[in-house]
Amino acid sequence: MINFFAESKKIQDKLIEYRRYLHMHPEIDRDLKNTADFIESILTNYNISYKRYENCGIVAEVGKGEKIIALRADMDALTIEDKKNVPYKSKNKGLMHACGHDAHTSIQLGTCILLKKYEHLLNGKVRFIFQPAEETDGGAKDMIDYGAIDNVSFISALHVEETLDTGIIGINSGIVSAASNPFKITIKGKGAHGAHPEDGIDPIVAASKIIDNLQIIISREISAFESAVITIGKINGGTAPNAIAEEVIIEGIIRTLGNNTRKQVLDRFTSIVNLTAETFRCNIEINIIEGYPSFSNDNNLIETLNKIQKENSNYFTIKKLDYPSMGVEDFAYYTEKIPGIYYKLGCRNINKGIVHPAHGSYFDIDEECLWIGCGIQCSIVQKFIMNETIEL
Repeated sequence: MINFFAESKKIQDKLIEYRRYLHMHPEIDRDLKNTADFIESILTNYNISYKRYENCGIVAEVGKGEKIIALRADMDALTIEDKKNVPYKSKNKGLMHACGHDAHTSIQLGTCILLKKYEHLLNGKVRFIFQPAEETDGGAKDMIDYGAIDNVSFISALHVEETLDTGIIGINSGIVSAASNPFKITIKGKGAHGAHPEDGIDPIVAASKIIDNLQIIISREISAFESAVITIGKINGGTAPNAIAEEVIIEGIIRTLGNNTRKQVLDRFTSIVNLTAETFRCNIEINIIEGYPSFSNDNNLIETLNKIQKENSNYFTIKKLDYPSMGVEDFAYYTEKIPGIYYKLGCRNINKGIVHPAHGSYFDIDEECLWIGCGIQCSIVQKFIMNETIEL
């Protein structure tokens, strides 16, 4: 049996080199030319076949056979200023890998290298999806459209987690993360002098009642055993303190766990907004965006990960996560099509001062997590499509 953790440890210097280069050169959304060029150079150097797409996504593949397993790594950064005082600080002003996608890409590259090395033992193919736009509008949808998961049996992905110490991975049984629905409500009234409100139709009053009534969905219509959040993040209306406004715009986001809860909240959201606006004689426009869906881990894949941990207990431990995240993740689009597993890779190290939250200017990772993540991803492949009886 190949010890992929020992093998990953041997290439740790490469993993760090890759991660630091990517950290210094962050790019966002689908504008990932330098990132994609860098990945291509590594794949080419190791004679790994791949195809690059117009969105800068890349799909690489090793092995041969009918069964196909996919591994996903997201590549995009965030519009955040890097304020860390480290040699690998971002060189692109206002851009930063503040969510660890540089680590994900480096781990994926390391996994490519090791599985290419043992390609002759594979009884199937490993498809490596390097994906853009996870932080924006869901690059996973692009990759699915390009055929990245065609004929794939299942997909695995990891995400660094700054609340877990290095050497610990977190896993959810059941629902992993929330669905999201950003929204914009335009409330149209009738302007008038502030001294004569009877001459107008006040959309600000209507807006205040809409905001108040929407929270009733959460407090009185959703079971205490379900989860949903309605956040009003932006409101704009009026031009003068002594005038009745003509229009108010409310913007926010709905987050829900599970498809049934999502449908319930969206149905009541629309109904309450319309009825409240009608009560105050306002016209209304509602634009609800179909954001990322909620998703769950596959139970059989969780069991496989538990077996890998028992066989490699000196390298990492598993922490069962009690609650799903109310954050969102476009990995959900893959799991709408095929089974998947998504786990959190601990990257916190208090002794090294690596304690800062993701999506913040001081976020960093303990780079020891890189070889651990690489070892786990390789070991998942090993369990399913590797012939360990072949002589090395």
